Amino acid sequence: MHVTRNRVGTPVRRRVPRRTTAVVAGSLALVVTGGVAYANTGVFGENLVGTEYADGLQISSNQMIKPLGERLVTEYGKFMGSTVSPDGRYLATTANDRSISLQIFDLQTYKLIFRAGTAAGANLRPTDNTVGQEGPAYSPDGKFLFMPNATGFTRFPVNADGTLSAGTKVTIATLPSPNRQALTAGMVFSRDGKTMYAAVNGQNTVVAIDPMTGTVQRTWEVGIAPRQLELVGTKLYVSDEGGRRARAGETTMESYGTQVPADPVLGNSTNGILSVIDTASDAAPATVEVGLHPTAMYVDGTVLYVANTNDDTISVVDTRTDKVVQTIETRPWASSKVGYEPTGMTVKDGRLLVTLGRANAVAVYKLGASPIEPVSYIGLVPTDFYPEDVFDVDGRLVVANRRGIDARGPEITYNMGYGTTPAKGHGTHSTTASLTRFSLPNDLEIRETYTPQVFKQNGWGGADSDVKRSDGDRNVPAVAVPKRIGDPSTIKYVWLLVKENRTYDQIHGDMPEGNGDPSLAQFGEQVTPNTHALARQFGLYDNTYDVGTNSAEGHNWLMQGDNPEYTESSAGEYVRSYDTENDVLGHQRSGFLWTAVQAAGNTARNFGEFSYFENKPAGATWQKYYCAVKDVWAGGDPAQLTDPSLRVNQVSPIPSLNAISNHDAPMFDTNIPDIYRYEIWKKEFQEKGPANLNMMWLSSDHTGGAPDPRAQVADGDLAVGKVVETISKSKYWKESAIFVVEDDSQNGPDHVDGHRAPIQVISPYAVHGKTVSTYYSQISMIRTIEQILGAEPLNQKVAAATPMFKAFQTKPDLTPYTAKPNRIPLTENLKTQPACGPDQVANAPAAPTVAPAQVSAAAEWEQWAQKQHFSGKTPRADFAHPEQMNRYTWYQTHNWTVPYPGDSKIYTPDQVPGAALPGKDTD
Repeated sequence: MHVTRNRVGTPVRRRVPRRTTAVVAGSLALVVTGGVAYANTGVFGENLVGTEYADGLQISSNQMIKPLGERLVTEYGKFMGSTVSPDGRYLATTANDRSISLQIFDLQTYKLIFRAGTAAGANLRPTDNTVGQEGPAYSPDGKFLFMPNATGFTRFPVNADGTLSAGTKVTIATLPSPNRQALTAGMVFSRDGKTMYAAVNGQNTVVAIDPMTGTVQRTWEVGIAPRQLELVGTKLYVSDEGGRRARAGETTMESYGTQVPADPVLGNSTNGILSVIDTASDAAPATVEVGLHPTAMYVDGTVLYVANTNDDTISVVDTRTDKVVQTIETRPWASSKVGYEPTGMTVKDGRLLVTLGRANAVAVYKLGASPIEPVSYIGLVPTDFYPEDVFDVDGRLVVANRRGIDARGPEITYNMGYGTTPAKGHGTHSTTASLTRFSLPNDLEIRETYTPQVFKQNGWGGADSDVKRSDGDRNVPAVAVPKRIGDPSTIKYVWLLVKENRTYDQIHGDMPEGNGDPSLAQFGEQVTPNTHALARQFGLYDNTYDVGTNSAEGHNWLMQGDNPEYTESSAGEYVRSYDTENDVLGHQRSGFLWTAVQAAGNTARNFGEFSYFENKPAGATWQKYYCAVKDVWAGGDPAQLTDPSLRVNQVSPIPSLNAISNHDAPMFDTNIPDIYRYEIWKKEFQEKGPANLNMMWLSSDHTGGAPDPRAQVADGDLAVGKVVETISKSKYWKESAIFVVEDDSQNGPDHVDGHRAPIQVISPYAVHGKTVSTYYSQISMIRTIEQILGAEPLNQKVAAATPMFKAFQTKPDLTPYTAKPNRIPLTENLKTQPACGPDQVANAPAAPTVAPAQVSAAAEWEQWAQKQHFSGKTPRADFAHPEQMNRYTWYQTHNWTVPYPGDSKIYTPDQVPGAALPGKDTD
């Protein structure tokens, strides 16, 4: 068997190019920004995610998938990075999210043959279950496989049948100040296999290391966040995703302790480089300027192809001169130039193949006779969800698809509400991955058959081709959602209220008006009376989906209309960052929702969303915030809400967001009630009125704070009801729209799909009293907000999304909304009741209690909870390990008497299987 994917020690077919004499930029179709076709995901109609249709499998990301060739699905988590053995027989991939860190596939039998991790049934339990942003590496002789870890790597002997024996962990020292782990990324070997070169991603270095002893032989300082390595002769090429080091006086933002040159408005890094190390000399590394976020590299003869993932381009480097001789645009849809995310490459039969992660496709280019000769674009070949690499193995192409067929793996058991029974169904963590294998079609088939298929599956152009940018034709009558961007809207003020983690069935499963499962309604109408009343008055949406697996992805989908590759590939460790509010490398080059709205001439205001630092005073407890609100409701002075003993002074490291933020408004913090967030917002609203775009983070329904879970969900529900009441009874109501959305839906089951989530569209122009079953997603919502406010779509995903036209009606209904009182006491199960007294609710159900035999265990869990960043200076959404968090919530809601499903007893935190091991995919 023969493979052409280049890794040192692997046979590589090398194409020898002719001598070059000039620099030429090759590209796809001309990219334009105005007067172009947008939006055709309306063709998805009322498709349900997870259902197979004639055009393919509907997935949660406004796409369908129907890959070319043979599909091999694995249910053991999403792929992080892949490699093929030197003989081409085996494909090894790191994985995450299902407690499996490493998988081995036999490409001859096309079967999964080996799993390493902490999950039941794993073939091997590694001492370190973390995985880096890049895949594993085989030694040149194929006898060992090396897996990158957070603090080094693990060396596994390879057995004759391709499986692995117990590994040996090799540690690369952590830098003491600042405390930065290795976060090992790409690895390559010298030809003799005696030296391994490793990208020490977290320390901005590359090391030469003895792979058997772990002795570091040499260290080179390189650019920021080195990702992949390629060795050509004695020259070692390093893709530095964060670009060069910052110069004096430059605007910077942080990424894992390093200041990165950054755009203060759009919030993205501003350059990308390759470091070039001469391993045979003592010279400092040279640099080659390439595009933004260089990640994958591929060597073909004297040509080095570099995927500039955040720039949507490929740099072609002549390794004889170390010059970029051509730049290839990987932007196949002319209507949008951002967000295709090239992630992997190979060359076959004079064709360059590039995986486009966000397009679920491989782009195919015909190479010229020399590196300088412009490539010609042939077309696209369809893959599964998020292709992350492509290999030429024995004449056929093998694509490793990070997300496979979406979250259609094993069902997960949840119980999040007191008095409910265990609920089982698909969740966002039911993640899959896949391999697809096919022979490369001829150029005509690619152009005429497969390229149109990829366009249709992505909703690029088509039936809605008349949806174009307008200069604002005043003869066009104003409607709620204009057909063309820039045309007048009857809506001038938009609110985006971001909540946490619930599925549609968890909230709306008890509503007969929609496609719900009552048995899964863990926070039904008793807990969420406002959510139910709002759905009945302003419309129920039973076919809308969150895209992300967790909060790290969810807030990106809402604020950027995408989850950039950097966050996708960071999921194996989440050490550089989790949510990327503080990490410049997690930001796309086109900016954020608020910058797009501002660029269209509108104003924006933020109340905690996408913020990072919360400087909460010591001693500011949930109880004190609650009492301050209760006193204001009783006629007290609102100034007490921002007394120095309570004021959070929330700050964003993104300058453009910090400038529009109300610094009194809390970000995520489960020990601050949402009714307090409401009062902070209300104070400004009554004094200054709204901006055109108003963003607010309401995080109580995440749970994990001082009250019990259903009390926190009830708190969030009440806050939403009061926000809507305040707006609907103001002079701004007639020109307002309020969008309520979960950041993700990871903490519950759903009978359709774990990505299905509750949303509300609230406005005089909302379709009152109807159930809307049109397929929509968070991407559709962001597109709708931009359409209303005249903002350009942030990327190709948003540009392709059909606005939520069916959510609105022509004639306004100005009937205001009156908030429903909570039916669950907001102080339920507080360990210490507030000084102002418990919340009094008529006919409240009995609160759960702690069984006497479990008082000690409950105390241990409370100590554990204090360390989970539910609150504090930098609270982190779902920092807790999911296996522990699920049990903590279960015990709280079952009186500390019932073991978690599948457990023989009530565990203390340290007894939870697998929870003490690293490598979790946290929210």
